[in-house]
Parts: sequence; structure tokens; C-alpha cells
Amino acid sequence: MHFSMVHTNFNVFDLDKSLAFYSEALGLTQSRRKVAKDGSFIIVFLKDDKHLCELELTWMRDRETPYDLGDKEYHIAFVTDDYDGALKKHRDMGVVCYENTDMGIYFIEDPDGYWVEVLPG
Repeated sequence: MHFSMVHTNFNVFDLDKSLAFYSEALGLTQSRRKVAKDGSFIIVFLKDDKHLCELELTWMRDRETPYDLGDKEYHIAFVTDDYDGALKKHRDMGVVCYENTDMGIYFIEDPDGYWVEVLPG
């Protein structure tokens, strides 16, 4: 028996802001979108150009406040073939929230407060 991871979900408060962030920061593009018939939610799947796994962003129409992410003791991770260039880009965007130079990694924070780890390839 074999399992393959296909997506991770983040609920987002401002879908347009999140889509712009993931496009600019990580180059993710929309692969598909589902809109509830009654408009109560929108689900957008984002992907990179090489892998099966997607990031699912879920927006709920009736959500009135940003999500409480607790202690933020979780994250997703991306590997890059240009670590120094990515770090510079993310610093210029003002989204680097933590760097661990001893481990050679850093984290960026999306508009909802989710952390994304960036690793050298």
C-alpha cells in the first residue's frame, strides 16, 4: 500500500492578498478553483511547476476576523535552487520572520501569519 501527499490546507482571511503573496513569494500558480453555489466559500489550489503536492487556500465568506493560529508550532516547507536569491527577495518583500543561519534555513510569514520554511536545494 502506498500513499502520496496531495495537498495541505490553509484557511485565509483575504483570498486576494494570499494569492498575491504565494504568487510573488514562491511562484505558485492556481491549478483549480471551487466556488460554493451559494458563495459561502472559495477553495483555490496552488501548485509549483514540478510537483504533485498543492497548497489549498480556503476562504469563508462569513468569516469576520482573522484566524487564531495558536502557538504557530507548524509550517510547510519549500526548497529552492537559489537560496541566496530567495532570501534577498523575501527580505526585500519584508516577509522573513525567522532565520536560523546555523541550520541554513529561514521562514517567511504569509498575510494570515502562517510560516513557510525555505531550504536550500
